[in-house]
Amino acid sequence: MSLTATQIRDALIEIVGSDGVVTDTDKMGAWLNEPRKRFHQTAAAVVTPPSVEAVQNVMAWANENHIGIVPQGGNTGLVGAQVPLSGQEVILSLHKLDRIRSIDAGAGVMTAEAGVILENAHKAAEAEGAMFPLWLASQGSARIGGVLSSNAGGVNVLAYGNARELTMGVEAILADGRLYQGLNALKKDNTGYDLKDLLVGAEGTLGIITAASLKLYPLPQDYETAIVNVASPETALELFQLMRERVGSRLNAFELIPWIGLDIQLRHGMLDKDPTASASPWYALIELTRMAGTEPGALQAALEVAFDKTLISDAVMAEALVDRTRMWAFREQMSECQSREGASIKHDVSVPVAAVPALIAEGSAAAEKFAPGIRPVPFGHMGDGNIHFNFSMPVGADPKAFMAEYDEAVHEIIYEVVLKLGGSVSAEHGIGQLKTELLRQVKDPVALEMMRAIKSALDPKGILNPGKLLG
Repeated sequence: MSLTATQIRDALIEIVGSDGVVTDTDKMGAWLNEPRKRFHQTAAAVVTPPSVEAVQNVMAWANENHIGIVPQGGNTGLVGAQVPLSGQEVILSLHKLDRIRSIDAGAGVMTAEAGVILENAHKAAEAEGAMFPLWLASQGSARIGGVLSSNAGGVNVLAYGNARELTMGVEAILADGRLYQGLNALKKDNTGYDLKDLLVGAEGTLGIITAASLKLYPLPQDYETAIVNVASPETALELFQLMRERVGSRLNAFELIPWIGLDIQLRHGMLDKDPTASASPWYALIELTRMAGTEPGALQAALEVAFDKTLISDAVMAEALVDRTRMWAFREQMSECQSREGASIKHDVSVPVAAVPALIAEGSAAAEKFAPGIRPVPFGHMGDGNIHFNFSMPVGADPKAFMAEYDEAVHEIIYEVVLKLGGSVSAEHGIGQLKTELLRQVKDPVALEMMRAIKSALDPKGILNPGKLLG
């Protein structure tokens, strides 16, 4: 027999106390209102456990009573993994688990709880002369648990990898409340299945990450940053290959941005000044790390070669922190700026790096043919093949009518191109509740069977983030 709302509230209050339970819908806004405003379900309750033991107790109760639990970090996810699907679930917020348990810069490891805000993890590492190199536009509100559960990427994947590659071990609560003690700082541990890799990227469907041991790197002495003018994505690909040859692993970011993104941001006053050297159909934002003991000038030297090879037509280098900040603001505001132009259709996709130009060319042509006047706004991590292939509505169009007529069809057009090129329909945002049907359509059937078998073994009652990822 299912529990009533009053029974759920009373049980949770008994476990975590009255100050850790919210049942008033009007007070749940911070937990329910996800960034894209696509999902609008309420929750049976929000619970905010103050300790790992309290999370265990909540899960043991939920498992016994068949109550769906939606784990939530900073509520910055873009596919609805962190908010309810049916409205009957309990949101379990981890924001009170916000301690940095330990930092060993010499060993290159930091142990942080799931509720630690990503930006605070950066600051804690930097205070010890180290760097945690996972950088996101939402780092001021995203939390470690959510970052790991979604296997977030960001702008430094090229040099340091995504969240999974930056995780050495995790501590997690299983569906029945048992504690998996998988924290370690070992670079080699060949004792069977790598269980952390099941939990990182599982979107809270296999367990609730409560802490993680994370890789740290030496803090760079400085950065060398530039925005360069390129004629096309094809030319940008050649430039990327040249940069890898010239500077190797010091290249930590290579971001492709179209002129339309600059135009939108300048017209809407989102930048205090133009960060580029001059007008260009495309720009590449390039950044190198400069470690202690190395001489500056590697980026400038590489760009001089690129000029000689006519791969770039103009460039501007950051001469001060304010320049670098403005350049990165230009890149990081690319998603936000589209909202100033009305409705937009967005895709988080990846293809092999060599196929990025084909993706942009074929996808743009197909979408423009189907929806005359639509404005392609593809941008993102060209260095790892992850392009945020977005489209703004035609100038003057009605937003609701545009989305009703073109949203699903443009998705199909772009995903067809992505799959033809050997790519993925979700590069870094995950599946959540937005792409569950799409996953069933494109994922290898054997892979889906394996994933369902794992889910069934670890969460036989299906209470962990029900309906997400596998549907």
